[in-house]
Amino acid sequence: MAHTPVHELNDGTTLPAVGFGTYPLTGEDGTTALVGALEAGYRMLDTAVNYENEEEVGAALRRSGLPRDEVVVASKIPGRHHAYDDAIASVRGSLERLGVERTDLHLIHWPNPGRGKYVEAWRALVQLQRDGLVRSIGVSNFTEEHLTRIIDDTGVVPAVNQVELHPRFPQERMREVHARLGIVTEAWSPMGKRRAPLDEDAVTSAARAHGVTPGQVILRWHVQLGTLPIPKSADPERQRQNLDVFGFELAPDEVDAIGALAEDDGRLFGGDPDTHEEM
Repeated sequence: MAHTPVHELNDGTTLPAVGFGTYPLTGEDGTTALVGALEAGYRMLDTAVNYENEEEVGAALRRSGLPRDEVVVASKIPGRHHAYDDAIASVRGSLERLGVERTDLHLIHWPNPGRGKYVEAWRALVQLQRDGLVRSIGVSNFTEEHLTRIIDDTGVVPAVNQVELHPRFPQERMREVHARLGIVTEAWSPMGKRRAPLDEDAVTSAARAHGVTPGQVILRWHVQLGTLPIPKSADPERQRQNLDVFGFELAPDEVDAIGALAEDDGRLFGGDPDTHEEM
């Protein structure tokens, strides 16, 4: 398997070009799947307080026997913890459940603008980074307006914004915003879950041309867009395939054809960051 390249972050650190999504892997089966992902070569595990599996992620990390500094552990602050002191306590709670001294990436899970406290949560992350409890700090599901507010308030630009991004919803506008600000675009639900275009001609023809699976084509599309996908699978063979996307390259017209699967609102659910609330 080809070596996984990395993304350079605006804080001088790096992230692997493909991460591993951990929701909803829980319990002993979840831990086993997570260990399998690490054995398959993944070096970034994406969890969150609301996934209720930080303990499993920590257990998998220890069970894998890998050196701690070789694995990026990412978690997220839930909406109910946005007030400054609550955000500090939230991250400390994550560290305790994960059994680590610091996380490598910590995000605000959703902005919840109706509550209006995400700026406090961002100030808390800035302080936690200064205190060494978090290596890199970022956000998730933020719009340009939300990004502008926290950057104007603190002078600190997030390293990452993790957003819904897949062929039905390629987020061209947000990718441009991120490129301008120097933010890495991370993609949740990178395939599109139940709406994954695995049978679409743009995907199947590229898969045939390159001798790979439709899923590998979609993840390679992400890589070539410059986004960082975080696929999730408990199946060992699928885990391996999802990481094995660096040995072929899509032609520009193949990339464009997959992007042309975009729909006006291709979101998987009503996850509009201006209105969706996740506490």
